Order: sequence, then C-alpha cells, then structure tokens
Amino acid sequence: MAIEEEMVAGEGTAVTANQTTNDTEAFENKLRPTDFSGYIGQGEVKQNLQVFLTAAKNRGEVLDHTVFYGPPGLGKTTLAMILADSMKTQLRVTSGPALEKPGDLASILSNLQEGDFLFIDEIHRLRMPVEEILYTAMEDFAIDLVIGKGPSARTMRLNVPRFTLVGATTQFSKLSNPLRDRFGHVEKLRFYEDGEIGQIITRSAGILEIKIDSEATEILARCCRRTPRIANRLLRRMRDFAEVVHDGKITKKVVIESLKNLSIDVQGLDFSDQEYLKTLCEKFNGGPAGLSTLAAAIGEDEATIEDVIEPFLIREGFMQKTPRGRMATDTAFMHLGLSELS
Repeated sequence: MAIEEEMVAGEGTAVTANQTTNDTEAFENKLRPTDFSGYIGQGEVKQNLQVFLTAAKNRGEVLDHTVFYGPPGLGKTTLAMILADSMKTQLRVTSGPALEKPGDLASILSNLQEGDFLFIDEIHRLRMPVEEILYTAMEDFAIDLVIGKGPSARTMRLNVPRFTLVGATTQFSKLSNPLRDRFGHVEKLRFYEDGEIGQIITRSAGILEIKIDSEATEILARCCRRTPRIANRLLRRMRDFAEVVHDGKITKKVVIESLKNLSIDVQGLDFSDQEYLKTLCEKFNGGPAGLSTLAAAIGEDEATIEDVIEPFLIREGFMQKTPRGRMATDTAFMHLGLSELS
C-alpha cells in the first residue's frame, strides 16, 4: 500500500482528544488534576517542567520534546495533559501499539496544529518503520514519504506544524538510541511517599464527595504500593463497601474489613504476593528456590512472577534474587509472623 493510501486509512483511527472509552477512564479523568498546583508529588519533576514551560513561553517557542519514564500509574499521562493545558494548546493522545503503519503516524502529524502536543503512551512499543518517521519530524518538523512502489517510487518531504512530542514508557531501556537522543527533556517519575498518597486519597475523596476519616486515609495510604492509580482504585472499592455494607462513611473499621475481603494486607500485598511469600518461606525454608520451582508450586507462569509479583516484593525488601535462586529476607518472615528456618 502506498504511503498516501495509508494516511487516508489511518486518519482519525489511532488518535483521540482526551476521549474516555469506559467507566474506568472516566473515573480516572475525573480525578486528574488540570494544573501543577493540584498535582501532588514529583516535586523535582514539576519544578523542572515549570521552568522549561516558562522559558518556552518567553521565547515564543514550542516546548522541547519530553519523555517520562517509570512504573505504571505514577502520573505520566496526567503530566502530559497539564503541559498542554499550560501552553494553551491541544493534546492528541495515542499509543505505540496503535500506530501500526507509517501512514498512521504521518496522518496524525499532518493534522496537528501549530504548538500542539502529541502524547504517545508506551512509546517503547513503536514499530521501527513508524519510529523512523519520528526522527525527521522531531528534528526538522518534516516527514519524508515514499510515494508508489518499485522503479516508479519517489520521495516527498512534507512539512508538519511545530509540535511537542511527549512520550511515556515503563521500559526506558527499550527506547532506541536515535529516538532517546532526540528528546530534550528526560524525566523519571518516582514512587510516592505514604503522606503524598494520603493527600491524593483526601483530594480524590473530596472530588467524589466521599466521607473518609483521617485514620482510614492513613491505613489505606500504606496499602497502595505508593502508586496513585492504585490509591484511587482502592478508594473506589472502599466506597462500594461503605455504601453497601456500612453506613456510607469510610472509617478505619470499613478499611480494615474491606481490605480483608479483597485479600490485601497492611503492606499492600495481595493474594498472589502473600501466596508467593508463604510458599518461599514455608515450603522452601526461605530459599534459595528456582523460578520454575516456585511457578509450579503456586500455579503461576514464570513471566507473571517475574514481571508482576517479584518487582514489588524486591522493592519492599521481602525477597531478593541471588545466583542460587530466590531468597526470602528477615522482613518477609517477620511480616508473615514466622520464625526464620535454618
């Protein structure tokens, strides 16, 4: 298919303008802050971005291309929206997997307005032919198109409006060097402190008109894995239990009972995490144990253990990977109320 045909086919299919497609997105968008004053946490990142924004405005330029990286749920999409609002421009949203052909991206770029922001989530998953279109677009604000096939093929350069690309990725190392080097700003988002998560819960409860006391907020904040997305999700579940089982207000008792029903403990470990730790500590005396052995023991596939279960447990100091296998730490034994076995 010629690139012109791809552009027509791709136009309007891979990009949305802050659209919501389901209740979860609508819920998250309702809680997203619209400016830096309402964005809690990430102090250094916010300070840097405000300086860069002010400098770009004073010079009458577009903001340099920016990439945010870090674990999911820390606010990368929200920051992209705040940047666009701060510059009084439109934000166009798409994702790496959605851009299947070079024509998809070319269509989006050619339809941008001067100063617009293009946000690409999971940018590390861009296909190489699509990514190569970005190189000249980011540097020269132009895209090189190949028209036709075979001996009659010819190239054409199409200018695009000056824009700002904002990328988000959970796997920064998977960005190719040519793409990574074209970003003017690279910002890493860190995990939140319990106090910051508590502020986010309080803010979200106010927006949703949920009654929650301070003790409940404090307990809930410790169970959110220091991630705002999880905090808002658990707040939603607490509201359900409070309205159906209790009198509507989220209290300490409501949180404790609800977390028990959800199989989430005081440190935020869910059923899979607890099962993994109990198996490692009780069946294998704290290790070392091999990944395949643990996977068979708890009935999970190895990829789920490595990518979903273990990162949080390692970060919180419950286990460690060694050349001999997985080993539980003293913290894990204490958390489970077990005596360390020899």
